[in-house]
Amino acid sequence: MENKKKKRIVIALGGNALGNTLPEQMKAVKITAKAIVDLIEEGCEVIVAHGNGPQVGMINNAMAALSREDANQPNTPLSVCVAMSQAYIGYDLQNAIRAELLRRGIFKTTSTILTQVEVDPYDDAFNNPVKLIGRTLTKEEADAEEEKGNYVTKTEDGYRRIVAAPKPQDIVEIDSIRLLLDAGQVVIAAGGGGIPVLPQNEELKGASAVIEKDLTSGLMAEMLNADMLMILTSVENVSINYGTPDEKPLEHITVADAKKYIAEGQFGENSMLPKMEAAVSFLEKGIGRTAVITSIDSALAGFQGKTGTIIE
Repeated sequence: MENKKKKRIVIALGGNALGNTLPEQMKAVKITAKAIVDLIEEGCEVIVAHGNGPQVGMINNAMAALSREDANQPNTPLSVCVAMSQAYIGYDLQNAIRAELLRRGIFKTTSTILTQVEVDPYDDAFNNPVKLIGRTLTKEEADAEEEKGNYVTKTEDGYRRIVAAPKPQDIVEIDSIRLLLDAGQVVIAAGGGGIPVLPQNEELKGASAVIEKDLTSGLMAEMLNADMLMILTSVENVSINYGTPDEKPLEHITVADAKKYIAEGQFGENSMLPKMEAAVSFLEKGIGRTAVITSIDSALAGFQGKTGTIIE
């Protein structure tokens, strides 16, 4: 390890790293923790971000049910649901990472930062909600959501609620994240893309939105001057011509290649596109950086350049 340069890595965990229910999450984070600690053993400084799609929807539904049962309980804003999801996912993740570090004889503190992310109130995304949250709904449940003023879309197996996904502009707690990282801690931050907030004079007001976690992870990597942005998802490689006989996995590509594939519309708007956009933005704003998109099982091999889609 002495001959390896210490690398600062922002790891963006996809939903498959967390599961969809509380019991699934408890199991999933143990596997996730092993992949993260593998990288720490390689001498990396690690910042972990994560998605929260199923979790924030579950919390939102639970709080909505409570408000229906108890007239004294007002509806819980979506921004507060995001904060709740950050805390309980962070709780499971930091304990799993702490336990895995201790098993390997590594003594490091792991901390979760409740992270607010500023968004632009004039972002076009507020007029075009696309981000799926929550569980699958029946037609009756979907109609009820629309009556409350929420947006719903048809999916393959029913209906899902959709919310705005504005672009992240600034990370409010970035200095705290940097201080903990500089102190040698493992940091979990910007969960679910961050709590979306709008600056209003001295106040930060929660926005009814969900920020794409890959874009926030890329912004955080830029602001921390990380060496690597690692996006862990359900596949080992990004592919072009996905789902066709000409499907081709991408291995080592350049930023120019990535931009060409984005322009061709090769990547799904709610799946691979934000990952590629985050990687390109991160790489274009610094030199000597690398972005890796791969599966959680391949995290160490991806870091070592042996697998995954590596963009430089």
